[in-house]
Amino acid sequence: MPKTKFQEVIFTILMVFVMVYAMICYNIALNIGGLDGSVFLSAFHELVIMAPAAFILDFFFVGNIAKKTAFRIVDPSRENPFHLVLAISAVSVMWMCPLMSFIATILFKDAGINFIPVWLQTVALNFPMAFFWQMCYAGPFVRFIFKLVFSGQGHVREAEPEA
Repeated sequence: MPKTKFQEVIFTILMVFVMVYAMICYNIALNIGGLDGSVFLSAFHELVIMAPAAFILDFFFVGNIAKKTAFRIVDPSRENPFHLVLAISAVSVMWMCPLMSFIATILFKDAGINFIPVWLQTVALNFPMAFFWQMCYAGPFVRFIFKLVFSGQGHVREAEPEA
């Protein structure tokens, strides 16, 4: 886990890229009725819009809420500290999925007067993918890459309460 603001920025950038790119690919595949090679290139067009939105939401809003909520759920001094990582990840998805689906509905769906139903459907379709992608693949992958990058700069701490 990050221990400086710089590390937190890098961690957030990595996580945003891995999560947002995958979710864009997933949504494009849903829209065209399947996954093919064109999806991976098309996703980069939306990534330049959605990644900055996700970074701002996560870095300035959701990340803080997720950490505070997770520390109310898990006590790392009595439980495995990895449980805190899982709690932060779960709470992050619970906030980010509806918020990012809201932005995507505004920008990429022609919802019109059906905005709320289209947004709710988008959340319902995105949440299972976002949750399992985060917990099983994106989270472990980003933490692995992060530890590789910052392993030479002193100990990269596991989840601990912030002062």
